[in-house]
Amino acid sequence: MITIHSFLALIETDEKKGVINNITMEILRVNNLCKTYGKGETQVDALRNVSFSLEKGTFCAVVGESGSGKSTLLNCIGALDTPTSGQICIDGHNLFTLKEKERTIFRRRNIGFIFQSFQLVAELTVEQNIVFPLLLDHCRPDAAFVEETLEILGLQDRRRHLPSQLSGGQQQRVAIGRALITKPKLILADEPTGNLDSRNSQEVLDLLVKASRHYQQTILMITHNNALAASTDRVLRVTDGCLYDYGQGDLNHTDEKGVSYRDEKLS
Repeated sequence: MITIHSFLALIETDEKKGVINNITMEILRVNNLCKTYGKGETQVDALRNVSFSLEKGTFCAVVGESGSGKSTLLNCIGALDTPTSGQICIDGHNLFTLKEKERTIFRRRNIGFIFQSFQLVAELTVEQNIVFPLLLDHCRPDAAFVEETLEILGLQDRRRHLPSQLSGGQQQRVAIGRALITKPKLILADEPTGNLDSRNSQEVLDLLVKASRHYQQTILMITHNNALAASTDRVLRVTDGCLYDYGQGDLNHTDEKGVSYRDEKLS
């Protein structure tokens, strides 16, 4: 039986053998992204000329206070919202030069989502929710990978349960499985461990970190948790719609006011 710990141990063994592929390739590029709501006195600049890129296999955290623009950024990158101006390219494809139908298909095949509110289909079982993105794309699920995903997330004995029969933490695990099942170019995660207890949160975070290395899975994660952010490859901060790059989990970074990220409270 595959467990989280055995899975992580297997990957660590592969890393020691040099199995992990370190070839870098740009998966995400954001250029001068702006998002404005309203006009005149009610105008709000949610994003102001945001630019950054992520290479394949990077696990990146986005931090910032509530209302800073980080959720707007995630929604624009996921093509759930339309930017006012700027470019978003995933695996070389400019999202907003695609026609709406093409963009929907591209999103389904190349972007995995983990929402804080789960967004599960109430009438579908755990296993059906996990494979749902594949069924939407008329693809036959890989039975072995589905089984592995259920085992890793500890959902084997609940595979036929409905969301209403699960705890909040179990529902979030289903959401994580659904994001991983298509092996997407990019996973966008909004507080993926926000509804898990501390032990399960750490196990799921460890799983995401190791899976990012093993599968070269690119992940962009919003979090208010300093410890989670410190475990990622890179930390970005959004403040008043502007993006600041803190680099590799640098909790000692200070802003222009001399405030340390480690000491700053993220609301």
